[in-house]
Amino acid sequence: MAILVPFLAGGNEAGLTKVRFMTHWSPQAQFAGYYVAREKGFYEKYGIDLEMLPSGPNYSAADYLVEGKTDIAVLWLTQAVQKRSGGAKLVNLAQMVQRSGLMLVARKSDGIVEPGDLNGEKVGIWEGDLSLQPKAFLKKYGLNVETVRQSYTVNLFLAGGVDAVSAMWYNEYHTILNSGVNPDELTTFFFSDHGLNFPEDGIYALKGTFTKNPDLFSGFVKASVEGWLYAFAHPKEAVDIVLEYMRRAKVPANRVHQMWMLERFKDLMMPGGDESALGRLDREEYERVAAMLKEAGLIVTVPDFDTFFVPAGEHAEK
Repeated sequence: MAILVPFLAGGNEAGLTKVRFMTHWSPQAQFAGYYVAREKGFYEKYGIDLEMLPSGPNYSAADYLVEGKTDIAVLWLTQAVQKRSGGAKLVNLAQMVQRSGLMLVARKSDGIVEPGDLNGEKVGIWEGDLSLQPKAFLKKYGLNVETVRQSYTVNLFLAGGVDAVSAMWYNEYHTILNSGVNPDELTTFFFSDHGLNFPEDGIYALKGTFTKNPDLFSGFVKASVEGWLYAFAHPKEAVDIVLEYMRRAKVPANRVHQMWMLERFKDLMMPGGDESALGRLDREEYERVAAMLKEAGLIVTVPDFDTFFVPAGEHAEK
């Protein structure tokens, strides 16, 4: 496995250290804090010359990190646990998203108000990691449904092809609302409200890289947190920055949708407005996620929490 210390040791005329960074999806407000921190010079304040690598459906941030092609990556917790269980020595430096944005959405007009009302209905479920929570939800309530493989749109639900659909609160749910459906016409089953919270976006690095220069990674996390707090305090400016990143990447952009996404990420990252939640990984939630991955056959062993979560502010080697 590549160790990136020679790369990180490189500087430039300003005395900054070059750091490569990659998100796990295309530019959008889901990553606003990092774009804002870069544009406002927050990374430079901590001695970092940040290079943002291309990202999107044709790139795997998890693979790039493990293969040494990026120094830091934003990954979902489920992705990272699987990589760590498979032998990749990556560590979580900061768990940014505290509350899962994944849910099932149904129409009240179909008589679906409580979980039991889904019995016998058609339910759209994404494949891979995104199937874990809905399947656990169905199992928890003893529901017998017809599962339908879901694409990355909600078109089948809007056309009446399924009775309930998987959706991200910050993305597909808003698409449903924009189609002309009123919120009070919908029933939403947030998995986080049913004891199935899976923390999502976190900041990851390889253990070897981190332990060689912990102060650098601590600076990255601090700058990122500052970027997110600035974005939440100045949403219009933040969305302007997001839209520019989307334009450069040739990603279709909609200001209203990106503003919605930024607002929802504030709710997901700081539930109840609690800034102290930023960066924390709850041991109980971690163990629940890992146990469900093991039950699903996606990992063989559960990585030890105390060696997996290494808050960037704590420099003791683990």
